[in-house]
Order: sequence, then C-alpha cells, then structure tokens
Amino acid sequence: MRIILLGPPGAGKGTQAVRMVERLGIPQLSTGDMLRAAVAAGTPVGLKAKEIMDRGDLVSDDVVVGIIADRIEEPDARNGFILDGFPRTVAQAEAFDAMLREKGLKLDAVIEFKVNEGELVERIVKRAKETEARGEPVRKDDNPDVFKTRLEAYRIQTAPLSAYYADKGQLKTVDGMRPIDEVTEVVKGILGR
Repeated sequence: MRIILLGPPGAGKGTQAVRMVERLGIPQLSTGDMLRAAVAAGTPVGLKAKEIMDRGDLVSDDVVVGIIADRIEEPDARNGFILDGFPRTVAQAEAFDAMLREKGLKLDAVIEFKVNEGELVERIVKRAKETEARGEPVRKDDNPDVFKTRLEAYRIQTAPLSAYYADKGQLKTVDGMRPIDEVTEVVKGILGR
C-alpha cells in the first residue's frame, strides 16, 4: 500500500504511522531522513542535494521527488510506504503524482487527520508541561509559539492539499481528536486492514 498522511503538526500522523508500519509491514518514509541518507550514500541526487544544502538553500521539489523516487525502489518499500510530511505543497503533490505515473504506480490512500486547532494547541501545551514535570527536555516543536508558527505554515502551504486530493477522489478524513485507539480503528477501516 502506498499511503500519504495529511494533517497539521500534532494531529497524530506520526503515532498512526508507527502503528501502520507494524501492521502493514511497510516503511514510513521521512523526507529529512531520506535526504540525509542520499547525501551520506553519495547518490547522484544526494550529491545535488548536498550542494544545495551546503549553500544554505532549501532543496527543490524536483530533488526531493528524485530522492523519494530512488527510495521507493529499495526492497523494503516495494510493497508500499507511508509518507508523513510529504508532499507539503500542491506543486510537490503534482510532481510526486507524475513520478508515480512514470513508475506505473498509484496511491492507495490519502488520509487527512482533521483536528480542532484550539484544542490542538492545548494538547501541545499539556504535553510540554507533562514532559517538564517528568524532568525531560521539552521538544522545540512543543513550544506553543513555535507550534503556532508551524500551524500557520501548514495552513498556508499544506492545507490546500486537501482540496487537491479531494478533487481526485482520493481523500479520506479521520477525526484526529478522537482517542488514539479509535483513530487506529478508523484508519484500519479506510485501508481495509
């Protein structure tokens, strides 16, 4: 199965992806991890990415899609993969769709985790307080101001993907505010397993 997970930061995509990896036996692909691996391996697209990153620039969509194209050819991803955090823009989605078509592949599911943003901010604040209470360092992403900035970036750049995939008849939505186990059951229903 080839799956894309959409939703704002903190919506539960990562939690559900881990459960899907275990259940479906397919990898969760992180564009950041893939970029670092391609650079370390010295692949042609990795060398191009390194040159761009060394200049302090953002890696272009074509380079990111190229890295994903290489990654999904690896044996563990031949039966499918889960993308969380990519695509981030409609342009990336279009480039990704074109790459899949070239390979004769298609997406099996695009699942969006819908959340109440006000409650989501409260959830992040609570998580940060619980982390501090345990004496553990709070993730930078769990700072409410940083989180609100990320949420705004999501609204501007990534939220339009909902309409893009809905127009293609591929979008399924899940109430990401429900308890984790309930969300897992809904996702299982969407995927048929």
